[in-house]
Amino acid sequence: MSAEEPAKDTPLDAPQEKPKTPEPSGVDLARVALRAAKEQARARGDAAQQKKQARRGGLRSGARADGRDPQPLGSAINRLITERGWETPAAVGGVMGRWPQIVGEDLANHCVPQRYDENERVLTVQCDSTAWATNLRLLAPQLVARLNEDLGHGTVRLIKVLGPGGPARRFGPLRAPGSMGPGDTYG
Repeated sequence: MSAEEPAKDTPLDAPQEKPKTPEPSGVDLARVALRAAKEQARARGDAAQQKKQARRGGLRSGARADGRDPQPLGSAINRLITERGWETPAAVGGVMGRWPQIVGEDLANHCVPQRYDENERVLTVQCDSTAWATNLRLLAPQLVARLNEDLGHGTVRLIKVLGPGGPARRFGPLRAPGSMGPGDTYG
């Protein structure tokens, strides 16, 4: 019989003797015990601290910063905008505030943004004359591209251009009671 073959009287599935790992020495056992004791003490301390805070009526402010400390106004407003989902309306409002820088002083003097419909993604702009309204209609595709570049793709789909409004309907000395003004004649 060779040394490499298993003995015939030993089954193949019998456990073979494995080399033993060395037992931890006294110093290693002490380190393991110390680590375990520290973790248990930390857990007990955390639990005791939470009980104390609950008895006192909640967390107290201390020297360290926490979520209840005063925040700068800008970061508080940004957090509010994010929590409420107002990113797009706030961005469009910013565009309305920067309208002269976006479209140019000349166009901004004659065309004013009125409102933004978030569902339809339509920006409504009113012009003070029909000539400026026609000019803005011609520039609308370029303006939509510029606004989407500034606000994010797809924020503005269409610019609705309004011409000048009609004269104010006023009561006058020759007005018939109950009449609708010029609307009686034309509409």
